[in-house]
Amino acid sequence: MDIYKEFHFEAAHRLPQVPQGHKCARLHGHSFHVRISLRGPVDGQSGWVMDFAALKESFSPLHEQLDHRYLNDIAGLENPTSENIARWIWQRLIEDLPQLYSIEIRETCTSGCIYHGD
Repeated sequence: MDIYKEFHFEAAHRLPQVPQGHKCARLHGHSFHVRISLRGPVDGQSGWVMDFAALKESFSPLHEQLDHRYLNDIAGLENPTSENIARWIWQRLIEDLPQLYSIEIRETCTSGCIYHGD
């Protein structure tokens, strides 16, 4: 069974590795949407894979680090592409959430990525 919980955060960034003149090299912001998905068996007693409140609690410290921040200033996000943000979140959640299945990042209504770990 797969379950997910969605979060969002507002943040500014610039992409320092894009070609000169690329619009994403300039400072800009997004309303990022994050979907954290878990995969595992449904517990016979509780009836769920995991309590959504526990999933929210696991992500809460990361949300605090990301929301209304300049992402380039965060260690490990010096090049804060959606792909790197997904990987950064994964690396910080996998120890507490071994049933982690994917991290989806949407930076616009039509653009994003889905990361399933290395």
